[in-house]
Amino acid sequence: MGEHIERPDDALVHAVRSGDLTAFNVLVERYQHAVYAVALRLLRDRFLAEDITQDAFLRAYTALDSYRGGSFRAWLLRIAHNRALDTLRSLQRRPTSSLDLAGADVHAEWSGEPAPASPAEHAARGELRRRIEAALATLPDDQRATVILFDIEGFSYEEIATITGVSLGTVKSRLSRGRARLRALLAVDETSRELLEGFLRQANDGPSERSSGSE
Repeated sequence: MGEHIERPDDALVHAVRSGDLTAFNVLVERYQHAVYAVALRLLRDRFLAEDITQDAFLRAYTALDSYRGGSFRAWLLRIAHNRALDTLRSLQRRPTSSLDLAGADVHAEWSGEPAPASPAEHAARGELRRRIEAALATLPDDQRATVILFDIEGFSYEEIATITGVSLGTVKSRLSRGRARLRALLAVDETSRELLEGFLRQANDGPSERSSGSE
């Protein structure tokens, strides 16, 4: 596996298509955390997130001939995103099923979060993360997925458009509306407000709800 670790995604995909299963294992190692983290935040259930992660890679392997290049990561996450939303909607349709979003235990890491400067800041961030996770659970599915992908997992607008299958304008609109709802839901003091704006990356020059193609 070592000879494959530094190879770009498309080279690994080409190797897999030639029958090299080790190359696919490298892709799994490279992206399994991102797939699991997105599924976990959408479903707020560790077992379901694990199932979605396994299923996404199995589906990606069997559908690899349909990958036409570009961003393998976005292509893979689109498979996982669609499976997670299908599962979420199926659970929500069951009258006997209760998906306790606000009370779920979600501890997936946040990408790009700087180290806290003090124990007090660490505690404040932990509390804010819990509040943001609970607030995220109340957003419409499309807005929640967009905020998760952009602000937590660090995907670009273009990658999110590929993952969610919508236009760039729709991605920007969903992000703007999702952020606005988060701010409205979180009555924060000055310290927490600074942390929240740090979470909402590019918050001060973020996209406008008036973007073309918005929903």
